[in-house]
Amino acid sequence: MIEAIINYEFLQNAFLSGLIIGVVAPLLGVFIVVRRMSLIADALSHVTLAGIAGSLFLSQSFASLALLNPIYLGIVASVGGSMLIERLRSLYKHYEELAIPIIMSAGIGLSAIFISLAKGFNTDLMSYLFGSVSAVSRQDLIVVLLIALVVFIFLLLFFKEMFVLSFDEEYAKATGLPSKWIHLLFMIVVALVIAASMRIVGILLVSSLITLPVAAAMRISKGFKDTILYAIIFGESAVIIGLVSAFYLNLAPGGTIVVTSIIILFIVISIKKLLFNLKVERG
Repeated sequence: MIEAIINYEFLQNAFLSGLIIGVVAPLLGVFIVVRRMSLIADALSHVTLAGIAGSLFLSQSFASLALLNPIYLGIVASVGGSMLIERLRSLYKHYEELAIPIIMSAGIGLSAIFISLAKGFNTDLMSYLFGSVSAVSRQDLIVVLLIALVVFIFLLLFFKEMFVLSFDEEYAKATGLPSKWIHLLFMIVVALVIAASMRIVGILLVSSLITLPVAAAMRISKGFKDTILYAIIFGESAVIIGLVSAFYLNLAPGGTIVVTSIIILFIVISIKKLLFNLKVERG
């Protein structure tokens, strides 16, 4: 497999993209889970699907757009969806969670319309839905690198503010933090990561890579920074094992990555429970 990675550019693109996503997705996932916003990742992934389906339809309908990379319209749709969620959350102040199913429904509806309008891109669409090692281009890798850079810059600038907002939003507002704008920027960054992850993990499975490593990390961590560290370790482990399994078994990488994440979660839960039982028995 190492020889194949050295010889084939698409495998280099896939593994490098996967390693980057394995860091940034769980990293943002910690803040998403702590703020009880896990379903937002699902909503944005469905909006991204609408952008991808729309882009494939446009490239099929207009010759001038035939070479348009669907990832760009996917990013635009995802970012637009994140901004709409924030707008709806402000409209439904006492029922903010309504924004998520509204945007998710819109994403699913638009996706269905674009898919029904176009014909002949089932193979392309499947690679976006469930991920594909062979579909990751050098251009996709560059986009992933740029988005990862945006994520790191955002967290370097606003890590303390995000920490306060995650655990006590009322206190953050009372201290004068521009919580509305920071949260909007955070949502845009999350949207970018979801759009960047779709080539490797797949649009329908990307939320799993954001939440499952965090769920495992929370079982054994003793603090917020520990949770981030363990989440990244579990995320990277899932990506590496998943991509290797996909390569040898000729499976969709998204599925193998997610199943690996679930296995890691069950192993962590089992070990934690075993250690707790041993501790109780000893006294």
